[in-house]
Amino acid sequence: MTRLDPYRFAGRTAVLTGAASGIGEQLAYGLAQRGSDLVLVDVDEYRLNPVAARIRTDHPGLTVQTIVADLADRAAVEDVATRLPSTIGLLINNAGIALGGRFDQVSVEQFEQVMNVNFRAPMLLTHALLPALVASPGSHLVNVSSLFGLIAPPGQSAYCASKFALRGLSESLRGELAENGVGVTTVHPGGIRTRIAESALIGSGVPESEVEPNRKLFDALLSFPADRAAEQILKAVTKRKARLLIAANAKGPDLLQRLMPVGSANIIRSLTAASVRAAGRQKVGAGQ
Repeated sequence: MTRLDPYRFAGRTAVLTGAASGIGEQLAYGLAQRGSDLVLVDVDEYRLNPVAARIRTDHPGLTVQTIVADLADRAAVEDVATRLPSTIGLLINNAGIALGGRFDQVSVEQFEQVMNVNFRAPMLLTHALLPALVASPGSHLVNVSSLFGLIAPPGQSAYCASKFALRGLSESLRGELAENGVGVTTVHPGGIRTRIAESALIGSGVPESEVEPNRKLFDALLSFPADRAAEQILKAVTKRKARLLIAANAKGPDLLQRLMPVGSANIIRSLTAASVRAAGRQKVGAGQ
C-alpha cells in the first residue's frame, strides 16, 4: 500500500460532525490549534455555538463555519453536503448516538435512527465529499467507530450493527483511496467521558425499572478524558494510522476477541460487569 506523508493540518479545511460536545468538541479545539479552518456540524445548536465562538476568539485568523443539522434525516445530511466547501483536507465523521435494550425491546424505528446517524450519515457525507478529498493531495478521512465495532455485547444490537458497518466501510475505503493519496483512519474508542450515556436512546420495550440503573451502569464505564482521546485521534491522523484503539477497556477486549473469536464473549461479559462494579466503587470513594 502507498506510504503517505504525514498529514498537514495548517491551511486546510476540516469538516467535523458531532462537534458540540465530548470528543468532537475537543477535536475542534485541537484542529484549531493546529491551524485548520473548520466546518462544525451538530444537531445541538445551543452547545455548538459556544464552541465556535471560543475558537473564533482564540484563533481569529481561522474561518469557522457552523451547520446545525439532524444527521438522522437523509435530506438534512444531503443539505449539509451542499453547504460544504469544494476543497477540504479532512473529514471526521464523529457524530453518533447509542440505544440501550435487547433487540426485542427496541422498535424498528429506533434501530433505524441509530443506523441513520451512525452509519448512513457518514456514508452519505463521505460519498458526497469524496471528489473534494481526492482533489486535495494528502487529504484524510476519519470514521469514529467504537469498541462495539469490534465486539458485540448483548443489549447493543443497533449500536454494534452501525459501528461494525462503519468499520467495514472504512477498511474497504482505506484500500480503495490509497492510490489517490487519501488516508483513512478508523477509531475505536472505549469508555470515553462524554454525554453519550445521558443522551442515549432507550428501547421502547425496556421496563421503566431498568432504565435508570442501566444508564448509571453505562455511565460508570465512561472514564477516559475526551481531550486525551481527541489528542490521540489527531496524532493518529498525522501518522496516517489505519486503526486507533483508545483506552485500556478497548485494547483488552480487542486482543481477547482476536485470540478467542468465539469463546471471548463470556469473558468480556464478566470483565464488563467487574469494570462496572469497580467504577461504581471509585465514584462512591470520590463522593460523586
